[in-house]
Amino acid sequence: MQHECLTIQLSVRRLVEFVLRCGSIDSRFAGFNRAAEGSRIHRKLQKAAGSSYQSEVSFTAERQIDDIHYVLDGRADGIIQDETGAYTVDEIKTTAAPAELLTADFNPLHWAQAKCYAAFLCEQKGLDAVQVQLTYYQIDTNEIIRHRRRFTAAELEAFLESTLRLYNPWAKRSFEWAETRSHSLKALTFPFSAYRPGQYEMAGAVYRTICAGGRLFCCAPTGIGKTISTLFPSLKALGEQRGERIFYLTAKNTTCQAAEDALSRLAAHSSKSKAPMRLKTITLSAKDKICPMEERLCTPQTCPRANGYFDRINDALFEFLSQHDRFTRSDIEHFAQQKCLCPFELSLDLTNWCDCIICDYNYLFDPVVNLKRFFADGGDFIFLVDEAHNLVDRARNMYSASIQKSSVYHLIKSLGNRHRKLTGALKKVNAALIELRKHAQAEKTQQLVIPEGLADLTKTLMRLSAACEDWLEDHREDILRDEVLSFYFELHFFLLIAEFYDTHYTTLVSVSRSEVTVQLICLDASSFLDHSMALGRASILFSATLSPADYFIKTLGGGQNARFLSLCSPFAPEQLCIAVADRVSTKYNDRDTSREEVCRLIAAAVTAKPGNYIVFLPSYKYMQDIYDTFCDLFPDIAVAIQESSMTQAQREDFLMLFSAQSKRTFVGFCVLGGVFSEGVDLAGERLIGTIIVGVGLPQIGTEQNMLREYYESETGMGFEYAYQYPGMNKVLQAAGRVIRTEQDRGIILLIDTRYAYSSYRNLLPPYWSHMQRVRSETELTNLLAQFWNNEAK
Repeated sequence: MQHECLTIQLSVRRLVEFVLRCGSIDSRFAGFNRAAEGSRIHRKLQKAAGSSYQSEVSFTAERQIDDIHYVLDGRADGIIQDETGAYTVDEIKTTAAPAELLTADFNPLHWAQAKCYAAFLCEQKGLDAVQVQLTYYQIDTNEIIRHRRRFTAAELEAFLESTLRLYNPWAKRSFEWAETRSHSLKALTFPFSAYRPGQYEMAGAVYRTICAGGRLFCCAPTGIGKTISTLFPSLKALGEQRGERIFYLTAKNTTCQAAEDALSRLAAHSSKSKAPMRLKTITLSAKDKICPMEERLCTPQTCPRANGYFDRINDALFEFLSQHDRFTRSDIEHFAQQKCLCPFELSLDLTNWCDCIICDYNYLFDPVVNLKRFFADGGDFIFLVDEAHNLVDRARNMYSASIQKSSVYHLIKSLGNRHRKLTGALKKVNAALIELRKHAQAEKTQQLVIPEGLADLTKTLMRLSAACEDWLEDHREDILRDEVLSFYFELHFFLLIAEFYDTHYTTLVSVSRSEVTVQLICLDASSFLDHSMALGRASILFSATLSPADYFIKTLGGGQNARFLSLCSPFAPEQLCIAVADRVSTKYNDRDTSREEVCRLIAAAVTAKPGNYIVFLPSYKYMQDIYDTFCDLFPDIAVAIQESSMTQAQREDFLMLFSAQSKRTFVGFCVLGGVFSEGVDLAGERLIGTIIVGVGLPQIGTEQNMLREYYESETGMGFEYAYQYPGMNKVLQAAGRVIRTEQDRGIILLIDTRYAYSSYRNLLPPYWSHMQRVRSETELTNLLAQFWNNEAK
């Protein structure tokens, strides 16, 4: 019986970096993501090589190894043909490793990739032999080091065949798993007896977007079941080969858990069928949470798990994949300990063989920690972006950086006079920062806004970076190494962000006594997000508060062809009483005079029915003021207040105060936009009401005003983009803490005169159309009495 031949598509880079890797993890030379700089250096070297140099030459080739047919592709950095007609394949590598280490044997993988391209060239041109050139560019010293070797066509072909044979077991595993996975996902059915209102519409829109490609923004209120409504259609599409893998991207651990729970439900539901769901899934944990070592510098000298990691990983990986479909943190930690492997790197290696990866936004969007193994070139990926309203600020922060004079000065003091080269470079930066302080003092201001940036400072910092690298290389055992290394990472990130600096940025210099802080502030990260989402076939961005549509599509890089879907609440209007007290001003200048009236409205709301309530206020100070006044006026009502900088244990203790069995009134006072205003699920009697004081506008300040000026020039809606829309998003998130299930009933009270303005009311959801205005405590008491009495009927 003749076996059917398997066809495997594979890039040369993935092939050699996987099967030929060896040695140890060594973060000393890993550096940062300097893709933009690397590309510029490539172009510079290619241009300097002259007319005989053909750059970026693409290859495709096919090879048959036993019963596997490989379709290989790749791109050589350059092909050189000299005057005699002889050919040379050039492979360019930019590196932070010291020049003296860049010998011909520095990294065998660099030769391997070029040798594969050389084999393709020999086949294409009918050559008997070819030269292979390895070009190293040392990014800090600008040194260029070249090595050449000559290979016959037979040698190159033998090397390519032996490399492919090493991949054969993995190719068979990949093909067989894809068949198993697709068969099970095609048979997968929805895990509930019926769709909730809006759920079928959302799932259908997600499926159609994945099939067609593109981006979908979905505003789906609490209760629709956003997680299952995105995962289920994505899995169905995956089963039809419409996508290679799913990335479920989250802002918080709570939404990671929701995705894991949804996948568990789907697996449990399918286990009763003839084709149980087979899906390899992993949730990535941050390195500082999963790494067992106290010193998290990954070098073979400091970590036994890093030492020889690449020599052990492939055999261990094959074993681990054979044992599990779902890779939990505890499973990874246990297996890594058993095999003496770095658990963080192991989890990253597992992602290459997983179908669904649950992870933080950073792993796609962050310029430093994104998963370069997937996103260097992109692929047929499905991106599910949960709680996407959080991504606006998160993305700006990812692409912003700062450096402080105190960090520079403290390192100068630590080093003393023992290390003149590094100390000298630090003193030059310190002097530059002192000049900025003098400039601010001359202008009689504590903040300087410099839209064009500080090019001279950046050059000085680049020289300091080179001095740090030299020092770190020469002082591997120095007691100050950790301090210098920490500063170097901070400096290197600043310089990375400086490479992106353009009209979407501004520079803010802040002076406070002797301190000088230079911030590179990203005002608009949409182009970065657009680039990241373009690395996949489809992006689904969803949230309960993804409105107004134009604002989120623009700030999140949706582009002109993005689709938008807005759904109604699945809950009946009778479940939720919404009152607005729009005759009480909570504007900053009116807060002292209206404080008592605000407290009496709160009391009227929380005494209408015993139960648990949360009052949200726009700042810690205002929250404390209202809390103190409320306690004075109503000492018999049980209360608690959110503290700043609460630990995870303190947060959990605070939430435990909201007991479903409580027969008394309990009121928690929290900050609007804080940790308790979203991602908190207090269903049923654990929370029956929220009172939202104010409209959530961010505090007026230099940074917000810079955003306002930027978006005023971009859209003519500076105030809306910088203040109003972000503020009202916080209001809607806080309001969403009430009514979590189909059985819940609850109230929302909004307090602020601005809710009378159409510009604010128009930002409220259309399914709040039954909202009622109250002009006094008495009207509020009567309205709520009627609402709660209807519950008893």
